[in-house]
Amino acid sequence: MPSLKTLRTRINSVKSTRKITQAMKMVAASKLKRAQSQAEAARPYAERMERMLGALATAVAGSPEAPKLLVGTGRQDVHLLVVVSADRGLCGGFNSTISRFARNRIRALEEQGKTVKILTVGRKSRDYLRREFARQIVGEVNFVGKKRIDFTDAAEIAQRITAMLNAGEFDVCTLLYNRFKSVISQVPSEQPLIPASIPETGEVAADVGPKALYEFEPAEEEILANLLPQNLAIQIYRAMLESAAGEQGARMTAMDNATRNAGDMIARLTLNYNRQRQANITKELIEIISGAEAV
Repeated sequence: MPSLKTLRTRINSVKSTRKITQAMKMVAASKLKRAQSQAEAARPYAERMERMLGALATAVAGSPEAPKLLVGTGRQDVHLLVVVSADRGLCGGFNSTISRFARNRIRALEEQGKTVKILTVGRKSRDYLRREFARQIVGEVNFVGKKRIDFTDAAEIAQRITAMLNAGEFDVCTLLYNRFKSVISQVPSEQPLIPASIPETGEVAADVGPKALYEFEPAEEEILANLLPQNLAIQIYRAMLESAAGEQGARMTAMDNATRNAGDMIARLTLNYNRQRQANITKELIEIISGAEAV
């Protein structure tokens, strides 16, 4: 049975931990509001950009001069997976979920005989995947110490991917990230980056409503050459914002659960402390009465 001093020390320790988890919950809640608004604001722009490029690329996809960012290399032998996670922990299963999702994707591609390369965006995915796929990690990006993610950060990653494509280091590029759904739900998602997703003819025909006719100046190939790198950066930026919002939501939920668990533990320890204290008092009274009767 632990002593009263030990129980008091544990109670004070758990109370200090509860203060920390409460503070982290409040900080995550304040950051979540801004991160969620940024992620929700980026969705329509990224979706419209992807849709517009898909419609524009339909007429260019079969051309031998089509940009590599649109049609890729024409092969599917080497896959580059861009895994987006957080740089910090204490956010429940947020990082492990996307890391396991990436691991399963890697194993599935390897079973098909594909060569897989990994580019990690976030320190936690790097640490997780490095245990099994250290040789396949060709690059890592993290934002430790940076308060806010900017579009320039996504643009640098896009330029790095473009340079790897031009150097012939991969054929297909896929983005893996946690899509923010709600405070308690983040959905592991994958999005093809290279080659770009082009709507099928049937899908285009299925759209209802009047169609606008456009005349492009300059030619479609030149427009795509300028817009495709920007679209690549936009899709990466959208994924990073979704991941940042999901991270704060997961951290707020995890810290709320930790605070409640700390409260329950304090209640149990306090009950044990009172019982032990009462037992000590009863024992001392018995000793005093027994000594008085002996006299």
